[in-house]
Amino acid sequence: MNINPSNKKALFALAIGGFGIGLTEFVIMGILTEVSNSLGITISEAGHFIASYAFGVVVGAPLLTSLGSKLSPKRMLFLLMIWFTLFNSLSGLATNYGTLLVLRFLSGIPHGAFFGIGAVVAMKLAREGKSAQGIAIMFSGLTVANVIGVPVGTYIGQEFGWSTSFFLVGIVGVLTLTTLQLWMPRMEATTGSPKVKLSDALRNKQLWAMIALTTIGTGGFFAWYSYIAPLIKDVAGLEDHFVGYAMMLAGLGMVFGNFVGAKMAEIFSPLRAVIISLSVMSVVLVINMFIATNPYLLMVFTFLIGAIAFTVSTPIQMAIINTAKGSEMLGSSMNQSAFNMGNASGAYLAGLPMAFGFEVVYSSLVGGILAACGVILAIAIYLYRKQKEGKSKKVALSS
Repeated sequence: MNINPSNKKALFALAIGGFGIGLTEFVIMGILTEVSNSLGITISEAGHFIASYAFGVVVGAPLLTSLGSKLSPKRMLFLLMIWFTLFNSLSGLATNYGTLLVLRFLSGIPHGAFFGIGAVVAMKLAREGKSAQGIAIMFSGLTVANVIGVPVGTYIGQEFGWSTSFFLVGIVGVLTLTTLQLWMPRMEATTGSPKVKLSDALRNKQLWAMIALTTIGTGGFFAWYSYIAPLIKDVAGLEDHFVGYAMMLAGLGMVFGNFVGAKMAEIFSPLRAVIISLSVMSVVLVINMFIATNPYLLMVFTFLIGAIAFTVSTPIQMAIINTAKGSEMLGSSMNQSAFNMGNASGAYLAGLPMAFGFEVVYSSLVGGILAACGVILAIAIYLYRKQKEGKSKKVALSS
């Protein structure tokens, strides 16, 4: 990686934070049965803890980023990680449904702001022309969490009680705090009024279009990923333990795709890279619908879909930062809210065919349609920008 050696440790600190966030977001899915049994609630009620966390991300990302705009990025990241560590650790002490529901909401609040601010910081830490690689290093923590952290956290939660999974997240939070303090360089706080920045961002129509693109396009991935277990067990006919292997394959694909996406953002413009990635994702998800009965092909496609999905992450983050001029950290954080809205909406829409009696393979079709809608929206944004650039050049020439 062509990153300034003096800043590699700081990027690694961001990656550790990303690892912790990825761990807490996804490990709950692996210990849902243990949580429901311990608290005396149904599985569907336990699923509310996933939604509660996602809602915290959506609410917290723009709010905390706006409120903390006067603080230096290092101090803001440190405070966000204190919040993250505190409420994730307290989640392990919850003894009833209501308490854990509130704590999961509070645990999700710093998620989007940390990634949003961290993405802008990572771009500044990288060498000139290598901004995409800086963001990719930060997001690598999230992808590695899916390969190592979630399986380990799930095993620990199943063997020693679900609370220990959240205590593990707290330990990662303390490690992140330590490395941020030791390795993150001091940067100046952004200037300007937070209220002005927020109002400017809310009036930016292109920013809202990009938020919609992230929500719809990445919703295609979550439509498939949310139902990976029944695809493996009910459609491909594999045993339960193959679900864990499939999730690890998807995680490995995410690690690979994350860095491929960074390279794509350098070769093409970020928005062009998004168009390419979502186009390929749409095709592969539709094909997955037809090959899902073949366990060998399904496992191959599990890796492929994970890889293709995460080629989108860095380019779309860069595209939204470029769109939110003057409010980069706020726009970047709002994009994290959009990812979580894509998570919720993708899972919901993919479940509709099953509610009407169709097989689970149709979740892949829904995912392909959502990704295709993302492509259409991305092309529309691209053409609008080209048209706007053309008009600006004509005005410049005429003057």
